[in-house]
Amino acid sequence: MEDRKLLIKISRTKLKQASLLWADGFREACCLHRVLVLCRRSRQLLIRTGQCFLLNGFIFLGSLFVLNSVVIPILRWILPDQRSQISYGGTSAFDGVLNFYSFLRGLLVQLFYVFWFYPLYVFSFILSNLWYNDIAKHGFAAMGRSGPSVVESSKQKNALNSDSKMHAAKPAGLGWIMIEIGEQVYSVLLLSFFFLEVYATGFIPYVGKALNFLLLSWMYAYYCFEYKWNFSEWGLEKRLDFFETNWAFFAGFGSPCVLAIFFFSPLVSYGVMAILFPLFVLTATGTEAEQVISTQKGKWSGAKLGRLPVFYAVDNLLRRVLSLLPVESQKQALDNKSL
Repeated sequence: MEDRKLLIKISRTKLKQASLLWADGFREACCLHRVLVLCRRSRQLLIRTGQCFLLNGFIFLGSLFVLNSVVIPILRWILPDQRSQISYGGTSAFDGVLNFYSFLRGLLVQLFYVFWFYPLYVFSFILSNLWYNDIAKHGFAAMGRSGPSVVESSKQKNALNSDSKMHAAKPAGLGWIMIEIGEQVYSVLLLSFFFLEVYATGFIPYVGKALNFLLLSWMYAYYCFEYKWNFSEWGLEKRLDFFETNWAFFAGFGSPCVLAIFFFSPLVSYGVMAILFPLFVLTATGTEAEQVISTQKGKWSGAKLGRLPVFYAVDNLLRRVLSLLPVESQKQALDNKSL
């Protein structure tokens, strides 16, 4: 009985800690005023952000609006689907005309998608991803010019010293480049497998939507911070350790991203996220996550939140896939990941 009460007490404490970290992450993601500050410091950043808004907001979402509000209503007026709008004597002939109009209208809408939306989607996806990297780079540079003061604990300093020692121990020249490439490839594969996991959870009955929302929040939070971690030269192991140790914070940070798109159709969701994603990337760039998390954890006493293996399933699945490769390729991929 005493053990049960102790377990309940520990569970409540950890739930409270997770809730506070989640709230901190959500609040940090909503600090969009940092975007204005960074854009004022960097003209290149302002231009790239404006280009994202122009392409994805004005052109992509504007095209969707024109299709749904102008093109389709005009087609329904020219090719009506209601009996009251046309008059034919024979019922069979009337039904045949309606079916033909419906087929022709659907064909014209599909042609609009094939020759405009799908090419525009591919063009927007490729160009936006190139711009996101530029936006993160200019945002990171703008933060560097401002000289942000980061208060680090002795533990954080020791971790940085340890990282610098590991960095110095890594091979130089071509060996270091191959390690970097291998680590980036492993990271891309890991996130691709994680995306498949996120997609699959949407089909689970009852809890699928909630689980899908949580995993999407983690995925977008990781994407937002990955740019900053790249420029800060964080290795993959350090990223995953920091992310999974502070899973509640990142679940909160990714929630506003998912809330903005969760209830829209896929194309509208893509357009909205393509507009908002660079804003959240800049917010993540201006967020001192380590300091915020350290401050929150400093208030805790007793049992603390442990590491949640968010990427455990996809990491094991990826390792199994890599095990099917030739021995040398498998060894090189796993060595790069461990480094």
